[in-house]
Amino acid sequence: QVQLVESGGGLVQAGGSLRLSCAASGRTFRRPGMGWFRQAPGKEREFIAAISWGGDSTYYTESVKGRFTISRDNAKNTVYLQMNSLKPEDTAVYYCAASTRFISTIQAMGVTSAYDYWGQGTQVTVSA
Repeated sequence: QVQLVESGGGLVQAGGSLRLSCAASGRTFRRPGMGWFRQAPGKEREFIAAISWGGDSTYYTESVKGRFTISRDNAKNTVYLQMNSLKPEDTAVYYCAASTRFISTIQAMGVTSAYDYWGQGTQVTVSA
């Protein structure tokens, strides 16, 4: 069993920054691609960013490009999401996810069905 635990969420004013972390533990799995998603009340879960095992490939949804950065430290089994210039519309529960499948392109990691494991989520609230 694999556990993913997010942390770093909170309340921030518009224009501020937060860094989310996702720590993986449990059964070791090979070369997982990792992703971040978010879900606002009454909305579907939305893809935010993905990163390949080696960190050499990343992929972002258009609305966060230039503001959010995904990174990972495989020695710590941790993936990060640095969020800058936050907007009220970024308010949501943020989830990290791990994919143990062979993924042909980083863009293929932009859907929930590409992932096998999910964290419990961390709330991010951006005030106007």
